Amino acid sequence: MTTKFTSALAALALIAGLGLSPARAVDNMTSTDAPDLTSVRAKIKAKDYAGALAQLRELADDVQHADVYNLMGFTLRKTGDFKTSLTYYNKAIEMQPDHKAAREYLGELYVETGNMEKAREQLAVLAKLCPGGCEEREDLQKAINAKSASN
Repeated sequence: MTTKFTSALAALALIAGLGLSPARAVDNMTSTDAPDLTSVRAKIKAKDYAGALAQLRELADDVQHADVYNLMGFTLRKTGDFKTSLTYYNKAIEMQPDHKAAREYLGELYVETGNMEKAREQLAVLAKLCPGGCEEREDLQKAINAKSASN
């Protein structure tokens, strides 16, 4: 076996042995060091934004993580708190500049608030992060196109 393969197997065994599993964001971004956000994601999927927000606020008190901040921004945006949402998206991007979900959702916030120039800036960043295309880039492009078609 190769050293990389052996190392990968050892890491997976360690994760399995600890009972840990990789976290999955709303956008399916994998992050192995995030807290367990399964319950939060279920609440968001069910559109229980108040429940998700309460749980995320508790987490944010103890955990500084880009996925937590991204989901906090997403939930706040869905409840109409655009100003605070912007703060959390920026925190997520500050911690992890290549966080595709935060870039997409920040772009969608800009679309929703009519700042199309800023939305296109996030689309340009996503084009650099995933030049072959990715779900986040496609979703933001659709939101921009929909807004442009309605104007």
